[in-house]
Amino acid sequence: ADSAADTSAINASESAFFSSRTRPVLIDGVWRPAEVQGTFTACNPQTGAALPDPFPISAWADCEAALVAAKRAAADLRAVNPEKIADFLDAFASAIEAQAEKLCILAHTETALAIQPRLAAGELPRTTGQLRSAAHAARQGAWRRPVIDTKNNIRSQFAPIGPVCIFGPNNFPFAFNAVCGGDFAAAIAAGNPVIAKAHPLHPATSQALAELAHDCLVHTGLPRATVALMYATLPLDGLRLVSDPRIGASAFTGSRKAGLQLKAAADAAGKPIYLEMSSINPVVVLPGLLSHRRADIGREYVSSVLLGSGQFCTNPGLVLLLKNADSDAFIAEVSAALSAAPVGTLFSAGVRDELASAVKQLIDAGAALMTGGRIMPEARFAFENTLLVISGSQFLRHPDIFQREAFGNACLMVQADDIAQLLAICGMLEGNLTGTIYADDVDDVSLYDLVSDLLRPRVGRLLYNKMPTGVAVSPAMNHGGPFPASGHAHFTSVGIPAAIERFTRLECFDNVPRHRLPPALRDTAPAGYWQCVDGQWRQSLPNADSV
Repeated sequence: ADSAADTSAINASESAFFSSRTRPVLIDGVWRPAEVQGTFTACNPQTGAALPDPFPISAWADCEAALVAAKRAAADLRAVNPEKIADFLDAFASAIEAQAEKLCILAHTETALAIQPRLAAGELPRTTGQLRSAAHAARQGAWRRPVIDTKNNIRSQFAPIGPVCIFGPNNFPFAFNAVCGGDFAAAIAAGNPVIAKAHPLHPATSQALAELAHDCLVHTGLPRATVALMYATLPLDGLRLVSDPRIGASAFTGSRKAGLQLKAAADAAGKPIYLEMSSINPVVVLPGLLSHRRADIGREYVSSVLLGSGQFCTNPGLVLLLKNADSDAFIAEVSAALSAAPVGTLFSAGVRDELASAVKQLIDAGAALMTGGRIMPEARFAFENTLLVISGSQFLRHPDIFQREAFGNACLMVQADDIAQLLAICGMLEGNLTGTIYADDVDDVSLYDLVSDLLRPRVGRLLYNKMPTGVAVSPAMNHGGPFPASGHAHFTSVGIPAAIERFTRLECFDNVPRHRLPPALRDTAPAGYWQCVDGQWRQSLPNADSV
């Protein structure tokens, strides 16, 4: 469902003609010419110019070949020692670090994200950290959660679900890339092969990462089809892929429209799919703290909302305030700061035009434009830093319109007339990845409790006096949330081992002889494994039966 709409697509009439001139795909452990039904080129967002190398839009034949190979690899991986999977993830992290300069230049060219500090000092280390966390989880095996009932001789554990299809997003060329990001790391740690569908805005970056992954597979001896890469498919083939009987599960990060199309196809086939979609990440600034720290909060907000040109899934796009002199001044100060701040570059013409459309819809619905609101008249992809303001009554009349995600460097502020109206607005909020409350520990105590009671069930992560744009790679992190932030509030795409659970299934063994059980369910499990035996958790010790 995520095609090459933001790229320069060229229809192919002769597959062989294009196959000899486009970048190869990685299928069944071999870099080979794609079965092509079109090509595309990525663009340099800073110039608006197409980059020189064409990439293939794969026909279904490529998907079919990848599925056949992945199904075989899934069976082979069941017999692989988890230590070898961990070795691959560690080796891949080291290989990425060894090629950091090249990778950051590629990603910068295709996305306009700054090499320093965003890519080299931020996103790339986060990516290698995720891979190493996944390696640790593969070795330790706690994600399996073995449960043993000795009285009834019933044992269960979580196990690999099978081939995982990952659709990478446009905004994180490393940390969420389909061939190295968090979904990839979690799926591999559980022992699943991955079919990666790169995002067409950074295909060369994805190819370079897949080359490193392939080299590490060869070096560590994992099945050669453990990692596959395609750059683009037609929308119908994407729907067909997530619903194919050979797929264990899929993961998607992107727009709500594309995500829901994929979800409908997967649901119809009974296939799990994990979605991260739209989120406006509300920030509620309570009056007590605003009166004490107005300037500080304004600076923090402007920095957060402009980070990465606003192209973060945790970008704080909605601010809720009580109308008074302090909030009037806060809005004026943020407007002036946004107007004076440099305008960043957006990922693509498509991102820019969708942002312009969202801002227009908000204005047409009655939002007052404080600053910005126009496409920049430049070759690069850019839109003016934008601030819109509405009243609480306006929000309550059209909560669906005013919760539309304006992905990019734009934000909406709502001034509620009183506490009752502020709470009513909080009660109308959709599901979000994050929700933030700025509150004073003395002046806002009772109001904080009222707001947090409403906000907490509507967000995956609740923050206090802190902007939400940072996502730590922590085992306690929740990067998910109620719909439409994600497809299911139970799961997170960041945080090992919890993120691994999405790509597992629960398997149960009833009266199976001990020697026929998986290692984690034996009385003499591998050293260091945790087991819940008759309701008590214990860690296994070294023994002769350890595998």
